[in-house]
Amino acid sequence: MNREQARQRATELVDQMDLSEMISQLRYDAPAIERLNIPEYNWWNEGLHGVARAGTATSFPQSIGLGATFDKELMKEVGDVVSTEARAKYNEFSKHEDRDIYKGLTYWSPNINLFRDPRWGRGQETYGEDPVLIKDMAIPFIEGLQGDGDGYKVAACAKHFAVHSGPEALRHSFDAKANKKDLFETYLPQFEACVKEGKVEAVMGAYNRVNGDPACAHDYLMNDILRGEWGFEGHYVSDCWALRDFHENHRVTKTIEDSAALALKTGCDLNCGCTYLALEKAVKSGKVSKDYVRESAIRLFTVRFMLGLFDGSEYDDIPYEKVECPEHLKVAARASAECVVMLKNDGILPLSKDKAKKIGVIGPNADSRKAPVGNYHGTSSINVTLIDGIRAAFPDSQILYSEGTDIFEEKPDNLARPYNRLSEAKIVTEHSDVVFLCLGLDENLEGEEGDTGNQFASGDKIDLRYPEVQCRLMDEVLATAKEKGVPVVLLSMTGSAMDMSVADRDANAILQVWYPGAGGAKEVGEILSGKIDPSGKLPVTVYKTTSDLPEFTDYSMKGRTYRYIETTPLYPFGYGLTYSDIKLTEADVVSGGSFEKASDEGMVIKVKAENFSDIKGTQVVQVYVKNEDSNETLHPHLAAFERITVDPKSTSEVEIKVPAWSFTTVDDEGVRAVRGSKAKVFVGCGQPDDRTKELLDLKIFEFNI
Repeated sequence: MNREQARQRATELVDQMDLSEMISQLRYDAPAIERLNIPEYNWWNEGLHGVARAGTATSFPQSIGLGATFDKELMKEVGDVVSTEARAKYNEFSKHEDRDIYKGLTYWSPNINLFRDPRWGRGQETYGEDPVLIKDMAIPFIEGLQGDGDGYKVAACAKHFAVHSGPEALRHSFDAKANKKDLFETYLPQFEACVKEGKVEAVMGAYNRVNGDPACAHDYLMNDILRGEWGFEGHYVSDCWALRDFHENHRVTKTIEDSAALALKTGCDLNCGCTYLALEKAVKSGKVSKDYVRESAIRLFTVRFMLGLFDGSEYDDIPYEKVECPEHLKVAARASAECVVMLKNDGILPLSKDKAKKIGVIGPNADSRKAPVGNYHGTSSINVTLIDGIRAAFPDSQILYSEGTDIFEEKPDNLARPYNRLSEAKIVTEHSDVVFLCLGLDENLEGEEGDTGNQFASGDKIDLRYPEVQCRLMDEVLATAKEKGVPVVLLSMTGSAMDMSVADRDANAILQVWYPGAGGAKEVGEILSGKIDPSGKLPVTVYKTTSDLPEFTDYSMKGRTYRYIETTPLYPFGYGLTYSDIKLTEADVVSGGSFEKASDEGMVIKVKAENFSDIKGTQVVQVYVKNEDSNETLHPHLAAFERITVDPKSTSEVEIKVPAWSFTTVDDEGVRAVRGSKAKVFVGCGQPDDRTKELLDLKIFEFNI
């Protein structure tokens, strides 16, 4: 059922309701209306990287890891797996009349906020720090979720609209200040693309204010931009209990009735929370018209009809056996393999068997089942820890293990003295041929406000350092290894960029494995052994120190991300090593070879890549654009990318389409347009900067148009 048909049916149904019944349907936990044969429905579901909080499901790498794959085709497959398992669960839950939370078909994913500051705990839920990367990963994911028919397989939701990326501790009262250039150059493009190109059904507002107005009642953003300029036809949902903040924290209203009226009049259709319980009183007191209630109810029932909740759907026959089935696990394994980013390798990797007779595995994340899944996760029946993955990849090696320390703070084993495991870690290092040092965080140390109970500011990091006990462990292991001549490989399991300066100086290799999914450590082990060639690229900048960052609460983009950074990063956005030796040998402009044509029709570039190694490998070809004579980002910005796989001692070609949008710029008034008359276009396997060339020894093709 298409939107026009669904809206007609929704209108007919809503017009049979009285005011109280209509209002009841604007809550996330909408009750049944028995006289109209409307069952209860709970709108709240999560599916960032697999169906979450609804029992067993296929576990994918956390979103930041998916961003590191730079794989658009994979993202559609991931979305399709999530929606298939969502339908399989819904079909069975509804047969059992179980319509509780996390069991519906409206999924509050993906999170397309920009990861502007690596201290933000929820940055792990995003695809990275670049609008083009975010939109190009989010759109196919949304398509996989919503399906290819007129109706929806599940309904996706782009969140959190729009200027939102911490700090978590202040989010209920914080006012994010963004000028118009930053707004339309950085914070809004991915939302616009997901609305216009991805046809996402829902948009969720953020907790914070944006330039003074609450994001869930922001007339300019919600009406002038979202529904006006972009033509959004779907429904708008509040973040959970965000409307309560209007009167309790933001103080833009005085009463709960005022908050409910303000949100509804501005266009917030669905309330995750309880504020809309006050809507009937607000209507009867004249604070908001019944017409607004009716319109929001129609929008919400339009979705329910498009999902086939009343007339049936082509997806009603998806069986429960699709949940965590073999073909879905294969997609998850592929994602886990592609997400790992090799940041340093002096030649120790892949680890040969003659150097792996005794392998030391050290660190608090070595045997953790919590860390690999990140936050907003489901339950997996397959859990592989890093030590499991290493043991499976090196079955003939002796594994020497030491936890070394707790992940966060050393806990005493008794009241008399602390339990210090550093001695054991040093002993393991001394007796090993190689050490895999498994450090990092987990969902308790970085995540969302309210989900954590530690020193890290309600889910955010206070700086870029590993927890102090882990820093001490790393220092001891690296010092012992240096003394004994033992190579050390750092496996960093986090959802964000860390300060890796010590490891960059003293470790032999570094792998950023993110949160690779419940079973993803198997693929990490296979990368270490050389069975899999690493192909992930950094979706974020790895800064040298926290001092390189502006104040966390400053939403200006000056000095932030690879586009505006004013210092030299430790590892740049788009960077990642491989075992294979793939180089771009030719790059030619097929069409759009002048600025006029490129800015009007876009550009097509054909690239030839040659693999000089004996290893089948994959590279990510990246295109960056720099407008030469207008108000533009400080550095060239990502315009397009494609993955290319090349057999050993072979060549392969790929065409990359660079959209005309890439040649526009945003002025200080927020107006995006074609300006100037010339641009530079760079093609390579990384950024066109000195740091990338130095680290990767890359040839960057440059076209002046």
